[in-house]
Formats: sequence, structure tokens, C-alpha cells
Amino acid sequence: MNDLSKRRLKTWVRMLGVTRAAENRLRDYLRREHDTTLPRFDVMAALWRRRDGVTMSELSRMLLVSNGNATAVVDRLERDGLARREAEDGDRRRIRVRLTPEGLTAFEAMATGHEAEVDAIFASLGEADLDMMRDILARAGRSE
Repeated sequence: MNDLSKRRLKTWVRMLGVTRAAENRLRDYLRREHDTTLPRFDVMAALWRRRDGVTMSELSRMLLVSNGNATAVVDRLERDGLARREAEDGDRRRIRVRLTPEGLTAFEAMATGHEAEVDAIFASLGEADLDMMRDILARAGRSE
């Protein structure tokens, strides 16, 4: 392994550490302040972005999770009155899921606090830092 390769590996490990620490802090915040989980928040965020609803397959692809994982979260959201499944154009084989009005309200309350928590996590980064990180991550994502 050459020096650049080792530095890339160390950078990858550092990125994982930062990501895990941020996720853990967000998980703790959501549990403590909203009695919810990060996967549940992520599903609600996806449904909030697509107000017209999505199929379960679309939701799984959006979140990069299995259909089974998405279904389990949607089951709980539906049970709690925060989401609903509806047959698409009367075809019971094609189901769309969307947030209920109560789900929209609950998500928007959580999202405000979530954004503030993310802001606090990365408070040491200024505009130039964020611009540089965005550019670096965009280049790294294209290196496939």
C-alpha cells in the first residue's frame, strides 16, 4: 500500500467516525425529544418530500433499505395514524403510502428540531468549509 492509499483509508475511517457520531447524536435527540427513531424520521421525511405519496418499492429505493424494513416502519406509522396506504387508481395491487395531516404536523415539528441539531453538530464549520466539503464529496462520489 502506498502513502496516498493509506491516507485515503484513514480518511474513509474518519468519515465513518464522523457519520456514526452524528447519527448517534441524532438518534438520541429524536428518541429523547420526540420519542421516535431515526428510521421512522427518515421514512416520514421521504413521505413529506413526496406529498402525492410513493409506492413501497419507491420508498425502499429512496431510503436504500429493503422492502421489509420500509414496510415495518410504515406499519407502525399507519398504526399511529401518521401515514396511510391507499390503492392507486383503484388497483389494490399497487399501493401508495403518504403522510396523514397528523403525520405532516408531527414531521414538521420534528424536522425543525432535527435541523437545529444538525446545525449544532456541524457548528464549527463555516461557509467556506461547507463549500469545500460539498465539492470534495461530489468529486469523491464520481470516482467510481
